Amino acid sequence: MEDPMEGIYGDLSHISYYSHIAWMISRYKQIGGDNKYDDVYHSLCKAMNRRIRQSPYLNLPTYPEEYIYIPDMLVAIVALHNYSCQYDGKYATTVNMWIERAKNEWIDKETGLLASMLVDDADRVAIMQPSRGSYSALNCYYLSLIDSEFAKVQYECLKEKFRQGYLVKGIMEYYDETCLLGFDIDAGPIIFNLSPSGTAFAIGCATSLEDMTFRSQLLKTAEIAGSTVTWFGKSHYWLANWALVGEAITLAMRTSAPQTRM
Repeated sequence: MEDPMEGIYGDLSHISYYSHIAWMISRYKQIGGDNKYDDVYHSLCKAMNRRIRQSPYLNLPTYPEEYIYIPDMLVAIVALHNYSCQYDGKYATTVNMWIERAKNEWIDKETGLLASMLVDDADRVAIMQPSRGSYSALNCYYLSLIDSEFAKVQYECLKEKFRQGYLVKGIMEYYDETCLLGFDIDAGPIIFNLSPSGTAFAIGCATSLEDMTFRSQLLKTAEIAGSTVTWFGKSHYWLANWALVGEAITLAMRTSAPQTRM
């Protein structure tokens, strides 16, 4: 196993590790942070840009010999986008190239949504079927931080194809099948095909794209599922006693904001 930071000048992907750190640093700078992490930030974005451009698909696997997970790649594109806004457009060409190929090559024809996963298939990448509600909602959220027009188109497709229309409002995990009760490592416990992760990520889309009507419906679902409790003047979801990451993600999504050029 290679330490990602020791291998920063190498050729292994490490895209998810690099991208999340770079994204956090970009946000730190957006809110007025100093240059404390600049050297790491420059190195990470340079390494990501180089490796993405070296790939004939402009995509890298999160894990060796696995699928390309588009939501993971989008974290890298968000980080490079933020960097380009902060440093006179550097790496903007890579961001634009990736978005254009996404629009033209990686759209699932059945749903109109950006692919959830791609697979290396005889020197080309093929879309893995089917699209997933959790991945698609997360894709929409990341796109809202980069390209609002593309994000809006994807968001409308998400609501058309994956919106849960009965019992409680939310995002379904599966478009082409029904899952009354199940569990998925990414989506969480699935009840009546409702995706906890997809619904939480959709709160971020609705917030960033200022769809307050659907956002309100999603937050009601989050309340029903999470059950807010208050203790010593502080509130949190009761469910977070078992799923703390869910509370953290929901907080991040509900406090997202429309992006303006930095």
